Amino acid sequence: MIDLSNLSPAPGSTHSRKRLGRGTSSGQGKTAGRGQKGQKSRSGGSPRVGFEGGQMPLSRRLPKRGFKNIFAKNIAIVNVEDLNRFDESNPVDIVALRNAGLVRGQVDGVKILGCGDLNVKVNVIVDAVSASAREKIEKAGGSIEVCGG
Repeated sequence: MIDLSNLSPAPGSTHSRKRLGRGTSSGQGKTAGRGQKGQKSRSGGSPRVGFEGGQMPLSRRLPKRGFKNIFAKNIAIVNVEDLNRFDESNPVDIVALRNAGLVRGQVDGVKILGCGDLNVKVNVIVDAVSASAREKIEKAGGSIEVCGG
């Protein structure tokens, strides 16, 4: 029986670490695989990531465009026609939309857009609704509750 007291790695799956600089007979003595002289043979001697020997690095040679808005909100978009899969017994909120696979990943809010037609009466609780989506939901007899956003 296998338990924590007799667990061991599969044979051949582990290797002892290479001990560098432990005499010439070890095969890795003296310079310990670092070669002769030079920056990379020294202790702590390795150029930083992206360093190209003094040549202008690629990251600085390429043109820079635009900017990343760190305050931007990630809003998930759901069309009115996607709401046809829900029934009127339960409210359609972000949890219901996630369970239906309409909202994925980390989002800051959900907005309903007016693409398509709505055939069912639904109670929608989201962060934002477009004017055309609001009109279609209310025309189908549903209600909209805007929270947050």
